[in-house]
Amino acid sequence: MNDKKRLAALEDALAKVQDPELHRPMMQLGMFKNLRVEGSTVKLRVVLTTPACPLKDRIESEISDAVVGRVDGIERVELEWDSDVSRTKGVTGRQDIPGVRNTIAVSAGKGGVGKTTVAVNLAFALLRTGARVGLLDADIYGPNVPIMLGLDERPEAQDGRMIPLKKNGLEVVSIGTIIDPDKPIIWRGPMLAGALRQFLFEVNWGEIDYLVCDLPPGTGDVQLTLAQSIPLTGAVIVTTPQDVSLADVGRGIAMFEQLRVPLLGVIENMSGFACPHCGEVTEVFSRGGGRELAKTRGIPFLGEIPLDPAVRIGGGAGQPLMLAQPESIQAAVFKEISASLAGEISRVNFESQAGPVMPTGPRLPVG
Repeated sequence: MNDKKRLAALEDALAKVQDPELHRPMMQLGMFKNLRVEGSTVKLRVVLTTPACPLKDRIESEISDAVVGRVDGIERVELEWDSDVSRTKGVTGRQDIPGVRNTIAVSAGKGGVGKTTVAVNLAFALLRTGARVGLLDADIYGPNVPIMLGLDERPEAQDGRMIPLKKNGLEVVSIGTIIDPDKPIIWRGPMLAGALRQFLFEVNWGEIDYLVCDLPPGTGDVQLTLAQSIPLTGAVIVTTPQDVSLADVGRGIAMFEQLRVPLLGVIENMSGFACPHCGEVTEVFSRGGGRELAKTRGIPFLGEIPLDPAVRIGGGAGQPLMLAQPESIQAAVFKEISASLAGEISRVNFESQAGPVMPTGPRLPVG
């Protein structure tokens, strides 16, 4: 078989390989680039919709199965991985943030569920995959992100636009770095909305794949302003397993549904405590409520984050877990959740532009 016929046979074989998240042929989606043959080896660049894709091994296996032993003379496959993060489709009447591809709202029905801790560690988990990530502290009344990141300097401006502060490659904007830390913010709704719009549109974010927005708890002015100002990619709901938290979460879910914001998934925080000495798990706040809520409401369940002192200590010391202990078992939980979240973002973006896709099925087990 000559090289031209072999390449044609390879293209036919690869046309049957589907993206496991989008359930569409990867060849059709333009995810295969620079296909070539060197001796008995197929070389190929695979361009994923997210660098955090948790299914690379599966994709590699399916590509190998499609061509090795099925195309004459092909004995092995050599892949080069690349990514081009999908972009949220624009929405009429809402303004895009220049340079920002996806905006993720991290929300909670009530305070005290660890929403900011989750937002910060998710941002760093996405950053570690090679994505460009920003973190917007939209909790105007309780801006805790600067404390968790150990940021005490003030941002500068250039050409009339704020320059985000940086923390280990993460772009960060928070009102907590602008005002006196001991000064209370006593603002009515219009002032909150104005401040938030400044953080969205009067900041030089640069090129950002994922902008993680840490929202205040509840269903108020900030959530409404964010949802009505920009084309939000979707919302992540953080809850504890307690009944009171789950009840408040239900109202938050209903709010995003009413505002037509996609629900990217539920995260259950403080889900069981494993004794470091004996390994026995104590369900301090019960367990499984978040998973059950997600199932009942038809929302993806992204994972469970157990109670662990390392998570709390890192945030209080200005070094969140994903920075202080990036290779720990606890950090692995955030990595898996971020990978599932990135996959869900790709699916939502694809669906908004190409029509509904098949259900992805149960999320990867986390925790």
